[in-house]
Amino acid sequence: MKVLLLENIHPTAAEAFRDAGFEVDERPGSLSGDDLADALSGVALLGIRSNTKITAEVLDAGKDLLAVGCFCIGTNQVDLDGAAERGIAVFNAPFSNTRSVVELVLGEIVSLARRLPDKTQRMHEGVWDKSAKGSHEIRGRTLGIVGYGNIGTQLSNVAEAVGLRVIFYDTADRLAHGNARRIATLDELLSRSDFVSIHVDGRPGNAGLFGAEQFAAMKPGSVFINASRGMVVDDVSLRENILSGHISGAAIDVFPVEPKAQGDAFESPLRGLDNVILTPHVGGSTQEAQEEIGYFVSKKLLGFVTDGGTALSVNLPEVAPPHPAGVFRMGHLHTSETGVLAGINKRLADAGVNVVGQSLSTRGDHGYVVTDTDVTLSEATLSDLRQWKQTVWLRSWRP
Repeated sequence: MKVLLLENIHPTAAEAFRDAGFEVDERPGSLSGDDLADALSGVALLGIRSNTKITAEVLDAGKDLLAVGCFCIGTNQVDLDGAAERGIAVFNAPFSNTRSVVELVLGEIVSLARRLPDKTQRMHEGVWDKSAKGSHEIRGRTLGIVGYGNIGTQLSNVAEAVGLRVIFYDTADRLAHGNARRIATLDELLSRSDFVSIHVDGRPGNAGLFGAEQFAAMKPGSVFINASRGMVVDDVSLRENILSGHISGAAIDVFPVEPKAQGDAFESPLRGLDNVILTPHVGGSTQEAQEEIGYFVSKKLLGFVTDGGTALSVNLPEVAPPHPAGVFRMGHLHTSETGVLAGINKRLADAGVNVVGQSLSTRGDHGYVVTDTDVTLSEATLSDLRQWKQTVWLRSWRP
């Protein structure tokens, strides 16, 4: 079985696949178009990060593709519905780089409050500018977090530990951590915050969330940080608010359009501005986070192809089957219709096969059942099940 890993995925992933007997092709950059289609020939497992776009056309080209691993938090670069329709499981790492993003944001809050980007630039230019003008402690100031998920909540905890007051806004019902307080509206949060940090996901509804209206609602002299998704923020409006002095500083790690490969040219309206930190989408790019992501996602992919487990899949029904209880295991992905499970079990009973373990889950339009039997199923029985109109795919194992 062949694995293709793109975009400098940590070596722990390739090591895990090779140890399991897989053939691994590692490539440093992202691929697109015909290059990606050609590279997918014979590939069963594909590993990507955020720059490789998995469209319906790409999925069609990957005729042997069983699963896609997003070695990052987001999955908006993948056509999840299209993958589900084709029975291709998609996994990600929703928690593995949380701490790395939080530490970057906290460091940026301190740096911008002390205007360190300006101080550093002047020192490199040979100018000794020893002044406290515009420089502040962060203790006692207010951090407003937009998006109170895994990263937002951990940022909340760490920020309180260094003396920041924390308020947050989220459209979902989230439990406040520590002394953090929920704010009813985004505008209220913006008007009260000295620092605003964005931590929303890449769903289409968040595109353009932050523009001229939101920047105008921010507290004069406040600081803006985006380490979530580039498409969330109108960078031109942010530039205008920094130049006017309404926003005193910013730290941006993600951009609407990002270079595809190391060393490619980077363009942004935010280049060259005072007290602005620009980083190349490295929020989760620490050795610790990348190693953990490499380990976590590779294990999910291996569990899927070796045992049929789909726990934490973002697009297929989640089934976490126990250690095989029999001598034969069958995974059956199907359209979610009444009577499918009964139909499977009837055919097994008619064939004189005893079921020793079974796990089932449904999600959206699909159902997935993993069945352990005490004997190997005949090719006739498997062929009968494969030919059902409800069957998306059927796979079998001998543990």
